[in-house]
Amino acid sequence: MVQCEMCGTETSSPKTIKVEGAKLDVCSNCTEFGTEVKQPSSSSSSTKYSTSSSSSSSSSGGATSGGSTSSSSGGSRRQDMFDDMDELATDYDDRVRNAREEKGLSQSELANELNEKASLVRKIERGDTLPSDSVQSKLESHLGIELSAEGGSAEDSEWSGGSASGSYTLGDVVKRKD
Repeated sequence: MVQCEMCGTETSSPKTIKVEGAKLDVCSNCTEFGTEVKQPSSSSSSTKYSTSSSSSSSSSGGATSGGSTSSSSGGSRRQDMFDDMDELATDYDDRVRNAREEKGLSQSELANELNEKASLVRKIERGDTLPSDSVQSKLESHLGIELSAEGGSAEDSEWSGGSASGSYTLGDVVKRKD
């Protein structure tokens, strides 16, 4: 018995439908909410969540970097555009405020020197907004500080969840607020 991904009822023969671009296995009562997807007749070992080479690679348009794909035993993952970006430190607001105070500047004086609005400096120091790349580089050069996180966030380095096979589920990553 399989659970319907739309309403949650148990069904022995789920049908695959497409609802706003998502493929769902649903019971016969929920098939009216989408269009039925015909399953290919060839039975391959790949599932709909698999990243094996049997899945269609022509749809990516060559967007993968170096052709590396995720493998369940290797623990490596596909490269994306965010790998090349610097991560902002979690305490960027404190770093900016402390450096400004050490230089003896007010928020409005710092804003004038950076040619930015004082309200932007206030929001950055409160942690209400993230500085854009240009503002971040201005702050770093003017105050002599580093706002990029060193080697990833502390949460990433502390976490050691996951199964022995190297594949992860949402339950491995999520933190409950009990």
